[in-house]
Amino acid sequence: MLTVRSIPEVKAPREKSPAKRTSRAKATDTPSAETSEGAVARADEARSEEPARNATALALLDATEALLAEGGMRALSARAIAERAGVRKGLVFYYWPSTDALFEEVLGRYYKRHSDALAAAFATEGDVRTRLHRMIDAYLDFMETHHAYARVVQEQIATGGPHVELVRAHLIDVLSITTRALEGVLPKSGPLAMRHFHLSLSALVINYFTYGPVLGKTWWGKDPLGARGLSERRDHVHWVIDAWLGALGLPVTA
Repeated sequence: MLTVRSIPEVKAPREKSPAKRTSRAKATDTPSAETSEGAVARADEARSEEPARNATALALLDATEALLAEGGMRALSARAIAERAGVRKGLVFYYWPSTDALFEEVLGRYYKRHSDALAAAFATEGDVRTRLHRMIDAYLDFMETHHAYARVVQEQIATGGPHVELVRAHLIDVLSITTRALEGVLPKSGPLAMRHFHLSLSALVINYFTYGPVLGKTWWGKDPLGARGLSERRDHVHWVIDAWLGALGLPVTA
């Protein structure tokens, strides 16, 4: 479970609120629908460097992430976030115009770190198979410490939540990494096409962190999120990747 260190409460400077400088949105806990163009713009911002944040804002971001891990979207409120961060509720709205905007920055931070981890892994030396396996390890490493986001994202998609377009824009950005990584390797159409590979790879990794805990020890015979369960799943994912590469006529693990 994610933990957040409580910090001393600080008073907001007497300058104009950053949230008010960047948005006309009313300070509210109520989610609002967003256009596809707006979602893409927000995703573009998230792909750039993370904004400089002081200790208070970082504590609020971490508190939001911790609450999401524990209870999903329903756990988010300005009061709960502020209490977890150890600051006054008003400071939530000093830095963001709404809890919606705060959630979007947390989601953007998650996807940027996800993308950076995958890109860095594939940028290493080696043939396609070697780099792909490294990227899979980076994907699994990241999800092992951020698996709560899989449930949060699926909740948005399944319920048609207000952040679906933002999720879509971020997903396209992440999938573009595997597109570049396997350019010229996968066919453009047919059962082995890139579009199938993307969805199959995502399901292979993410579904374990959503369905595994639900099935629990009764089904797995062990804690699916424990060290043994995660190690076994990692071996299985690498086996599947080699099976896919074999079907493409590429060399697999010796």
